[in-house]
Amino acid sequence: MFGYTSVSNAGASSAAMKGGEIDLESGEMLYPGIGYGENQLRWGFIRKVYGILTAQILMTTAVSAATVLYAPINNLLRENSGFLLFLVFLPFILLWPLHIYQQKHPLNFIFLGLFTASLSITVGVSCANTEGRIVLEALILTSAVVASLTAYTFWAAKKGKDFSYLGPILFTSLFVLVLTGFIQMFFPFGSTSVAIYSAISAIIFSGYIVYDTDNLIKRFTYDQYIWASVTLYLDVLNLFLTILRMLKQDN
Repeated sequence: MFGYTSVSNAGASSAAMKGGEIDLESGEMLYPGIGYGENQLRWGFIRKVYGILTAQILMTTAVSAATVLYAPINNLLRENSGFLLFLVFLPFILLWPLHIYQQKHPLNFIFLGLFTASLSITVGVSCANTEGRIVLEALILTSAVVASLTAYTFWAAKKGKDFSYLGPILFTSLFVLVLTGFIQMFFPFGSTSVAIYSAISAIIFSGYIVYDTDNLIKRFTYDQYIWASVTLYLDVLNLFLTILRMLKQDN
């Protein structure tokens, strides 16, 4: 991993600089101390994960648009609450085989497609019951937040910062968030409480974007590309739904 000399590392790093920006193809050093060969492999892994993530987002956009625009699908979901409830729990069911077969091609991509499609339908139902202007605003805001946090995490990693300490904090926060959500189902909150709940949710999922991006840069192994894309996809999707809920609350 560290077999290359520091002279080679310095040369590769300086060649990678193009106006202060990171060039994926040139393999600029991701974080201090990483070897040149390991750095090249890690950049390839990152490109692969973001390629899969892009495909997931495109699928979600297409399925959600079909759910919103094609009336028979929307009516079917509205009239069959049992089927809609099944679709809500289906992604949780698919997480198990997805984790088990994440390194077995093509089963990993089959389960990933089913997982993404099932989540996309529920997202489509949420968008169908929301004004189009609000959906567009939520999409723009989510894109801006994700891009900013991703760029910051790559910059921070290059400066030697580490975000592994966020793991226990975020996990505990998420557990409390889910528990509060269940309580809300039986004892509905007021508008102010819902706004606070949504704001805290947005902060937690923003933290997860930083944490999981840092894991992508440093900790995910090269055969965990499916699981890495799933974690980032869930972070982005949950952030979008949270922002969507916040905007609906204000209107």
